[in-house]
Amino acid sequence: MSDRPIAETVAGLMPRARVELAELVAFASVADPEQFPRSECEGAARWCADALRAEGFTDVSVFVTPDGTDSVYGFLPGPEGAPTVLLYAHYDVQPPLDPAGWVSPPFELTERDGRWYGRGAADCKGGFLMHLLALRALKADGGVPVQVKMIVEGSEEQGTGGLERYAEQRPELLAADAVVIGDTGNFRTGLPTVTATLRGMTMLRVRIDTLAGNLHSGQFGGAAPDALAALIRVLDSLRSEDGSTTVDGLTADQTWDGLAYPEDAFREDAKVLDGVELIGSGAVADRVWARPAVTVLGIDCPPVVGATPSVQASARATVSLRVPPGQDAAAATKLLTAHLEKHTPWGARVSVEQVGQGQPFRADTESPAYAAMADAMRVAYPGQEMQTAGMGGSIPLCGTLAALYPEAEILLIGLSDPAAQIHALNESVSPEEMERMAVAEALFLRKYAASK
Repeated sequence: MSDRPIAETVAGLMPRARVELAELVAFASVADPEQFPRSECEGAARWCADALRAEGFTDVSVFVTPDGTDSVYGFLPGPEGAPTVLLYAHYDVQPPLDPAGWVSPPFELTERDGRWYGRGAADCKGGFLMHLLALRALKADGGVPVQVKMIVEGSEEQGTGGLERYAEQRPELLAADAVVIGDTGNFRTGLPTVTATLRGMTMLRVRIDTLAGNLHSGQFGGAAPDALAALIRVLDSLRSEDGSTTVDGLTADQTWDGLAYPEDAFREDAKVLDGVELIGSGAVADRVWARPAVTVLGIDCPPVVGATPSVQASARATVSLRVPPGQDAAAATKLLTAHLEKHTPWGARVSVEQVGQGQPFRADTESPAYAAMADAMRVAYPGQEMQTAGMGGSIPLCGTLAALYPEAEILLIGLSDPAAQIHALNESVSPEEMERMAVAEALFLRKYAASK
């Protein structure tokens, strides 16, 4: 066996992968029944299960996790005595935001300028297809050399912890020698990258009540306590003058000592408008990979169109806090809750509800699996060496797997390059990256099996 047939086989499989990704993207699988019917997630789960059965997976099941969402599991037998590798992806996606802001429909895979556009194309339905491509290429060139467990989650984007709780209840299900999480990406298109750290997260909903009902702002404004104004003050207390996150008691001065993130590159990736300053202090990599970051995700208040001259009686917001490695997400949740309560002005009534939480993660990049991945990426990306970067986002399952299986080697790869615009309008995936990363994963599995 040589490496060339793997690359040639994956290249030949790409047209089929595009058709399949289009089928999977067509499901509006947002794990929030208030936004999309649950049937969309159920359909996506069935599609993934059928795909695993078609590839020869046994014990394929769609099971309900404690948060009420479905996960898909399958097992692909390998040679006797071979190591077991768990492959992870998720089929649930972020809401499309404003469909009118998409150049092409969000749930219709569309090719444009060499990329495939659609919600979930990169995050993370494309990751599931990447796994399938790697396994198909190995099967066509001598067979899959490891035992494979595949898990496809249904609520990763919601952060409600369904699969984490299920794994804690049935730890034998996902036990493996190595885990490949297909939900991150390359630092730059064409630059093979593994993700060494993930920030954890906590999400809270804060509600402030001041009046029994809205009041005429002319008759009562100036003395009647405005709930929306109180909420704005609370939210403003979460940032210092330069925009740094300031949660009482939470350390926010950590540094990143790996791959640098030049400020001009970040401004371009983030599409920061000319003349607008970045927030925070320290190196960009410190701010996005090593430190906590608070974001106001949404506010319930009257829209501008149709607003009346009223003092608001109630106001509500969802606040997200990204928690860096080295800090505990549960402790950060308590600090954020206490901060919100402490900084609520005027004796207003405040209530805080936790709606999501996940622990941060730090990988052991010195493990044999990383050496095998470096060799694989060197072949898949000729002339390039594997890079190690951080990721500001969260994959709560990683912390759970690390706690359940401390001996397992966990690697994070994927398809979310900066141009992918995951979680934003016009999400896309590079088919070239999908092809090369599938080659890298296939070669990794082969090299990892040989090292055992």
